[in-house]
Amino acid sequence: MNPCLLLVEDDAVTAAFLAQALAPLPVRLVVAADLAQARGLADGSEALWLFDAYLPDGRGDDLLGSLRARGWQVPALALTAEDDPGVLAGLRAAGFVAVLAKPIGAAALREAVAAAMANQASVSARSTWDDAAALSALGGEPGAVRELRRLFLRELPVQAGLIAAAWSARDEARLGAQLHRLKASCAFVGAAGLLDSARALHAAPTDASAHSRFQADAAAILSDAPQS
Repeated sequence: MNPCLLLVEDDAVTAAFLAQALAPLPVRLVVAADLAQARGLADGSEALWLFDAYLPDGRGDDLLGSLRARGWQVPALALTAEDDPGVLAGLRAAGFVAVLAKPIGAAALREAVAAAMANQASVSARSTWDDAAALSALGGEPGAVRELRRLFLRELPVQAGLIAAAWSARDEARLGAQLHRLKASCAFVGAAGLLDSARALHAAPTDASAHSRFQADAAAILSDAPQS
């Protein structure tokens, strides 16, 4: 089955154009007209989110923040007709991988979506488990590694949500404390890719690219969870 792309756009004509423009890509499109519908449709398994910045019942960055708070780290693109540099910077700071200007051509839209999905695929490839590191940390006991990884994966969505909330609130102290805890857990279970991105975000807590990489790595390791 093709990966899912959740599009949130309130204007019917624009939504139809976007759907037509994306049709050549190998994606399964799900469309919501407002924040309420989007929150009901999203389940965190999507390959990409594409949100209009301004919707009838709120803003795209608020929607992104509420979904991040659930522990979902799906990469997201914003669509906006705004050209104010402060608004555009605010959207990027909220965690959008890129901000696309409306009106956008079909080819440019496909290029941006394909690039975001290709980046996510490369993230998934690097976010592997380091079994040797985990075995070394846990005394060479494979059973202990499996059990601790199961616990780690149960806790990770909550931890990722807390980190996203702290980053959005620009609370560097709370962000640092959450990342410190997560880094220790990553080291024990051999979550090498996530450990690297957590370290990068800890070193640059206001960097939007570091935040986006952390979100993508968290999503990748959850989707690549080892089987029991």
